Amino acid sequence: MNVELRDVTITPEMYLIVLPLVFLAALVDSISGGGGLISLPAYTLAGLDYGFASGCNKFSACFGTVMATIRYFRSGKILLRPALMAALGALPGAWMGTRLSMLVSNRFMHIFMLCAIPVVGALVALKKDAAAAPRPVTRRTLLTCLGVGLLTGTYDGFFGPGTGTFLILLFTALTGMDMVTASATAKPVNLASNVASLVTRIAAGQVLFALALPAMCFSMAGGWIGSKLALRRGAKLVRYVMLGVLALLVIKLAVELAA
Repeated sequence: MNVELRDVTITPEMYLIVLPLVFLAALVDSISGGGGLISLPAYTLAGLDYGFASGCNKFSACFGTVMATIRYFRSGKILLRPALMAALGALPGAWMGTRLSMLVSNRFMHIFMLCAIPVVGALVALKKDAAAAPRPVTRRTLLTCLGVGLLTGTYDGFFGPGTGTFLILLFTALTGMDMVTASATAKPVNLASNVASLVTRIAAGQVLFALALPAMCFSMAGGWIGSKLALRRGAKLVRYVMLGVLALLVIKLAVELAA
């Protein structure tokens, strides 16, 4: 039976498209970031416009990130002070980015996605797993993390996919974290920006709970399993799977824009 909500008809086919891709996205995101490159296009692939797709994506992504954050926290991999400072910057950044995205057209966002997905996908593919030289957490480090949070939070609110990957790249480059620690520390920051953006989307009525709630369950499962794989050094295989999915999604977006 279809569910009518704010002039959007949710069909069984939409669940078949969204749920498995949301699971894969959360699994990938908890390891190397970039899960939104799968989950956000999955919602548009199911027929939602960008506003509803982003709102549903933020809802499900929040809970997947919660599960990954819990597992990383229990492992002791999260650097709390850098994570808190970056999260502090991500909150206002995500709000600003979300408000900005609401001012642009749906076609513009499709074009932006088509351009951004290959770029961030390339960063994911080329990202090295070698450990960086550790550095002490100084006041300068914390201020750097605040700026990183503001920058990535704004991007997350405006577009979203690849935020976790950018956080990992910036943490390793600017603070000397190794890949696993950077991935762990990025999770609460990504969660903060997701929550700020989600609240804005809910206020605008852009979350379809009939689709987002089942997706939330799949996202939580993916986040839990993916973080376990990351702690066991299982990122490479999952990254290859993600890149295959990205290639298919880029083709789909290109076809839609050409039609």
